[in-house]
Amino acid sequence: MEKIIYTKPVTNESEKSLFMKIPKTIYKGDKNWVQPLNFDVKKNLDTTKNPFYSHAKIKLWIAYKDGLPSGRIAAIVNDNHNKVHNDRTGFFGYFECINDYEVAKVLFDEAGNWLKENEMDNMRGPINLSTNDEVGLLVDGFDMPPVILMLYNPKYYEQLLLSCGFAKIRDLFAYIVRTNIMQDEKVMNKLQRISDMVLKREKIEIKTLNMNDFSNELSKVKEVYNNAWQHNWGFVPLTDSEMDFIADSLKPIVDKDLVYFAMSEGKPIGFSLAIPDMNQVFIKMKGKLFPFGIIKLLLNKKKVNSIRLITLGVIPKFQKRGIEAVFIKNTIDVGSSKGYKAAEISWILEDNIPMVQTAVNLGAEKYKTYRLFDKSL
Repeated sequence: MEKIIYTKPVTNESEKSLFMKIPKTIYKGDKNWVQPLNFDVKKNLDTTKNPFYSHAKIKLWIAYKDGLPSGRIAAIVNDNHNKVHNDRTGFFGYFECINDYEVAKVLFDEAGNWLKENEMDNMRGPINLSTNDEVGLLVDGFDMPPVILMLYNPKYYEQLLLSCGFAKIRDLFAYIVRTNIMQDEKVMNKLQRISDMVLKREKIEIKTLNMNDFSNELSKVKEVYNNAWQHNWGFVPLTDSEMDFIADSLKPIVDKDLVYFAMSEGKPIGFSLAIPDMNQVFIKMKGKLFPFGIIKLLLNKKKVNSIRLITLGVIPKFQKRGIEAVFIKNTIDVGSSKGYKAAEISWILEDNIPMVQTAVNLGAEKYKTYRLFDKSL
């Protein structure tokens, strides 16, 4: 019997709700999948509230096979990306699909055709929604759940993308620092010596986040962020509104003792942010914050035993001077003192040699690889 496969665009809240539920089918029985909080996904996709859409647009589709929802995809045009990189690259994200080439093909065809209609020459992904958000297809390291704000997918997704004409454009690495490194006196003493030398030589001061002056602290992040990452491949600057939006989402889970500013002559020249891996709690909440998810959150928050070093950057003038090592040393020291057993450093571009080398020198293990794919339209 011939299978019937078709797609429908998401046009109302009921269809958007179905769009958000599709992963439950894909990951049924997968113990390593962490269902995102419905609240967060809905907020990110809300074109009236998320400031990302002030310079971008998105379209969503659901694929059906024999009448059953079997996949989904989002196509994204990010004007700021194309202005910065002087190209016409469109993106796909929120991709989920059963293990069926034909279902995947109709989804990518729909997304590609819409991107072509919007004058894009190239389709890249998976990216939800930009390189400042969740990025990359997991291609190695399926034996553990993802940490907070990192993606996860079945192994067969890579083959679906390759079969649909995509090719690798970049790999993104996730490194893990385990307890054996955190407690290794030789490694930590070396880090301490480097840190002391850098602080003295560069005449910089390291400060932690002041939650009582959050607005002013956020202004320091804005001062550093776009400047520090401007030369990274694929980077797109954040607007002030986007920065506020992201900060508002992260504020409830931030540990002020794991957020650092490097200051030189009273001005911020570097920034580092590590956050507790709340995915260890979210995995038990099944996407629901209310009514009982909040109880699970409060009961299990103190049981979180790892962190993710999510952002670390220094403005160009102060790069390659060892300040990154100071941030990492402080993060490990404080994280270890708070009882955390591991720290993931992610993600790092494969061609970001200084950061890759820093992780290697630290004794960190590359334990997950994420991949970005491109396809000419």
